[in-house]
Amino acid sequence: MNVAIQGFYYGDEWIPFSRRDSKKAAHKVTIKVKPDCTVYVAAPTSASDKEVLAAVRKRGRWIYEQLRDFKAQQAHITPRKYVSGESHYYLGKQYLLKVTVDAAVPRSVKLLRGQLLVSVRAQEPGRVRLALEEWYKARAKEVFHKRLDAVLEQALWVAERPPLRVLTMQTQWGSCSPNGRITLNPLLVKAPRDCIDYVILHELCHIAEHNHSDRFYRLMGQVMPNWEKVKHRLDGMAGKVFS
Repeated sequence: MNVAIQGFYYGDEWIPFSRRDSKKAAHKVTIKVKPDCTVYVAAPTSASDKEVLAAVRKRGRWIYEQLRDFKAQQAHITPRKYVSGESHYYLGKQYLLKVTVDAAVPRSVKLLRGQLLVSVRAQEPGRVRLALEEWYKARAKEVFHKRLDAVLEQALWVAERPPLRVLTMQTQWGSCSPNGRITLNPLLVKAPRDCIDYVILHELCHIAEHNHSDRFYRLMGQVMPNWEKVKHRLDGMAGKVFS
């Protein structure tokens, strides 16, 4: 997959974007604005730079508004210090972090009465962060497999249960490989269940339709009529979830 950096002006603001030539984007240009304020454009290999730029400029206002919203979220996010008193998300709810230090007790995390109880052997933020990452990943594997089983009944085009992998990604909630393997970001387990279901259904739709075509969106509408509202809610959480 070839990657090229281009850009355009929206008013006085220069907006760079990365173009990726993709076989999946066989018929149209697909634009994604990520929570870290990067813009990715997937385009057919046959599309010229001029054609791609024209397509991006046509969506200029939407891109600008997405960037504005993500930047506003970032401005209100305080970098985590992984100390007692912070709040952390799990399945859409906030939990108070309580850190205890005990050199004789193995690293552990427990969810108890509205608190995330983390035990570490030394008072170091890195140890707390690692403990939480391990816990989130373990919980994600359990939750994602259950939610996949729950929503599979709606995906009538899927003949058999697809393989599921949990992998930390910088800017994606999930992906679907050409052979039908679904990959989900463990940080997604911080989001509400309907948001998790949306991402899983989105990837299941890609098993039937690899591109974001009209057929793809028809399928999404059939299995989750309110998917756009749920997606908007998930996008609004991105800054908190990825922090």
